[in-house]
Formats: sequence, C-alpha cells, structure tokens
Amino acid sequence: MEQVTTLFPPAFPALALAHFMALLSPGPDFFLLVGYALRFRLRGSVGVCLGIAAGNGFYILLVVIGSGLLRQAPLLFTGIELMGAAYLLWVGRQLLNSRAGTREWQHTASALPSLTRQLLLGLGSSLLNPKNALFYLALMTALLGPDVTLVQQAVCGLWMTGVVLLWDLLLIALIALPQVQRRLGHLVWKIERTAGGILIVFGVWILGQFMLS
Repeated sequence: MEQVTTLFPPAFPALALAHFMALLSPGPDFFLLVGYALRFRLRGSVGVCLGIAAGNGFYILLVVIGSGLLRQAPLLFTGIELMGAAYLLWVGRQLLNSRAGTREWQHTASALPSLTRQLLLGLGSSLLNPKNALFYLALMTALLGPDVTLVQQAVCGLWMTGVVLLWDLLLIALIALPQVQRRLGHLVWKIERTAGGILIVFGVWILGQFMLS
C-alpha cells in the first residue's frame, strides 16, 4: 500500500477522470485521426496515433520538469498557434479533396502513407496545438497540488500518455471493423469532407482569435 501511495498521488483518480473526460471532447487530433482511419484503416493510421501520443507526452514532460515556458512567453505561444492554424488548414484541405463514390478498402502498400509520414502528421497536429500544454499544466497544477513528488508526476504523465495512445488505437480499431466499413462505404467521402471542414473551421477560428486580439 505504501508503494502505491508513493507512485500515485491522492488526487490521481480525479486526474485520470478529468483527463478521460477531456478525451471525449473531439478536437483537431480526433478529426485528423478519423479522416485517416476511414481512408487507410489500421495500417495507414496507427502511426498517427503514435505521433499524437508522442506530442501529448512531450507537453506533459514540459509540465513535469516545471517548464512554464508557453505561459511566460506569449510570443512563442502565438507563433505556435499560428503555425498550428496553417497546419489545420492544410490538412483540412487534403481531406476536402475526398471524392464521392464507394471507397475501395483494399489499399495497396504503395497507396498507404509511410509510417514516418503518419508519425509526423500526428506529431504536428499535437505539438502545433499549444493549448495541449496549457491544459496539462492547468490539470496537473490544479489537481495534484504543490506537495506532489517528481515520481508521482512522472507516473501521472505516463498514465495520461498511455491513455491517449490506447484511446486513439481503440478508435481506429473500431473504424477498421468490416461491419463498420460496410455501413460507411457510401458515406466515407462525406465524413472525410466533414472532418476536413471542421479542421479548417478550427484553423480559421485560431486565426480569427489572433486578428481580434
């Protein structure tokens, strides 16, 4: 029991619940992942999951080592936000190019995006959203309190990174089910275009916030 309390802070259940509730709220990462999972199934989107998890893990690491860099450097925050907006507009435009018609699900190896491309897409989506860093900073600061140890912060960080990865893998595994694909066969292009449109809305909203500030 003592070892458990050493690894997990008292507020860990609240932290885990708050983090999972946040995962249920769709954001840019979610719509990017859905778009790629619908088009390329597991083989073409598992790297996106890894990239998204790695980006979240990086921001959690910044919080664990006590970095308030983004909060203390508004120009850096704004620069990353603007790059993120441009990135969302670009990815959204790619998804909007989806063509109408029934999707052929048996992709050849050459048609699939490489693992490196998948990783970079997921990593870019996660890292170019600095609000991820502020979310983890607020979450861990508010819930864990000043008495949390470095070990406990590290355990919480590993937990949240793992949950992000498992949740995303579960999502694309669900989309890859044959019965799901059969039902979505005639709707894939509409879903992809919808996902692309939502990503563009996110990008335009970020630019609008910058111009109005």
